[in-house]
Amino acid sequence: MPKSAPGTPNPEPAIPSPEPRIKSGFIAVVGRPNAGKSTLTNALVGEKVSIVTPAPQTTRNRILGVVNRAEAQAVLVDTPGIHKPLSRLNEQMMAFVRQALEERDLALLIVDASEPFGKGDQYAVELLREYAPATLLVLNKIDLIRKNRLLPLIDRYSKLYEFKEIVPVSALRGEGLDELMGAAINLLPEGPRYFPPDVYTDQPERFLAGEIIREKVIRHTRQEMPYATAVLMDEFEETETITRIHATIVVEKDSQKPILIGAAGARIKQIGTEARLELERLFPPKVYVELLVKVEPHWRDNRAVVAALDYRGEQ
Repeated sequence: MPKSAPGTPNPEPAIPSPEPRIKSGFIAVVGRPNAGKSTLTNALVGEKVSIVTPAPQTTRNRILGVVNRAEAQAVLVDTPGIHKPLSRLNEQMMAFVRQALEERDLALLIVDASEPFGKGDQYAVELLREYAPATLLVLNKIDLIRKNRLLPLIDRYSKLYEFKEIVPVSALRGEGLDELMGAAINLLPEGPRYFPPDVYTDQPERFLAGEIIREKVIRHTRQEMPYATAVLMDEFEETETITRIHATIVVEKDSQKPILIGAAGARIKQIGTEARLELERLFPPKVYVELLVKVEPHWRDNRAVVAALDYRGEQ
């Protein structure tokens, strides 16, 4: 340590100031398939972190979306829809839901308020009871119903679980989102920032690219085979001038392959074009996409294929 000038005391070493404590934590976003969990997550984050399609069970992984505020950081964990698993893929999806509920500071139960209460809703509440998290009930899609239908729904759910608060929203229209985020932040503990302020998801680029391709596949084939496809990334190479992506779209039956390819390859070409245009916004200036189609019978029960879809298992 250098000495101080004669006649002056030695300077005290600088003590780094501790990082200011903020409200922070992990929020499990759970609910039945097609309740609007991914639309809500994207709307709260302000970026597209989860793909969205009209088909139920579009989300197959736990997707992290980070909401950064000056006084808070909320890490939203978007999860697959709560359902009773019938395949290895479904079992993995429900394992993601359970893990999110185990590791949360708070849970949001997302309910499609435009649909009548059913056995699936009862099952979702029973799953909550297993983990007993502090939970906000989020009544989504209120833009599709009359306001007088909300009170009976609120009354029914209030008798099933002790929710901290009940918040009606329309994720699609952005209604009620500030109130929801304020209520969620108030319930989070004090803690550190888990991610830098400019980070809005933890997903690797390779996974994001595969999800965007899968979104286009579902949008073009959901009537014929909404659950029968998976996208496996064969190559993802970035340079300063171009990102090259080679992916295989897996289907279950020989009869599904021509549906996906289309007449003279028109459908698969359209899927590739739409994916490339969106990917070029993420990976400028240019993206090259090559898609292959492979038949893998019963892939949803194939351990290797299902494991390959979990990008966290690859890290």
